[in-house]
Amino acid sequence: MEPRGMKKWRPFATMPEQYIGLQEIIKKQSEIPQPLLTEEQMEQINFTLIEALHTNKQVYLTYYKNGQSITDTGFIQFVDSLGDLFIFIDEVFELKNKMRLSELVDVRIV
Repeated sequence: MEPRGMKKWRPFATMPEQYIGLQEIIKKQSEIPQPLLTEEQMEQINFTLIEALHTNKQVYLTYYKNGQSITDTGFIQFVDSLGDLFIFIDEVFELKNKMRLSELVDVRIV
């Protein structure tokens, strides 16, 4: 007869599929729908982006990604209104992030 070892202390870890399924359910419950912006809000975001680009000021960006609203700070490097694209440099990691303008929820100058 061989000893059971640590197996006897892990009774619920025998079903990892259960934990994966529960994590997916919890993640789906925390998702929010993407907010719809009015024309005025989109114009204000566009003006703020262009002002931050020309004055090289730091901005707070709130954007929607994967069912969550994320706020980040950084500097605007490039804005293409026709191509629905902008590039900003993250303040923390100093990485270039390429995003779509349609993902933006709010932009504020610091």
